[in-house]
Amino acid sequence: MHELGVVFHCIKEINQIALENKVKKIASVTIELGEVSTVIPDLFEDCWNWAVKKEDILHNAKIVIEKIKAITHCEQCGENYDTVINGKTCPKCGSLNTYLLTGNEIIIKQIEVKE
Repeated sequence: MHELGVVFHCIKEINQIALENKVKKIASVTIELGEVSTVIPDLFEDCWNWAVKKEDILHNAKIVIEKIKAITHCEQCGENYDTVINGKTCPKCGSLNTYLLTGNEIIIKQIEVKE
């Protein structure tokens, strides 16, 4: 389960942002997870809820997870398509000359500060 490592990395980044902005307490964090990022949202949330209990600035901060759809681009025909349904093969022309546009990101989108 690598979700715990991802959570620790996010917490480190968030703590750094809080320090730079002189934030004392964080109420919630919104994370965008790519559909094919290999991070399982439920496990990420469980790890988050466990880890933030041990943090000062993030103590019991809520996590909001938003999905980023996986979209692949075909170099052959220029089509963008749903990666999860079609995989690496373009549904329009059958080419394998494709690459992932979106869907493997893990982004800290928003940090809500507690007053």
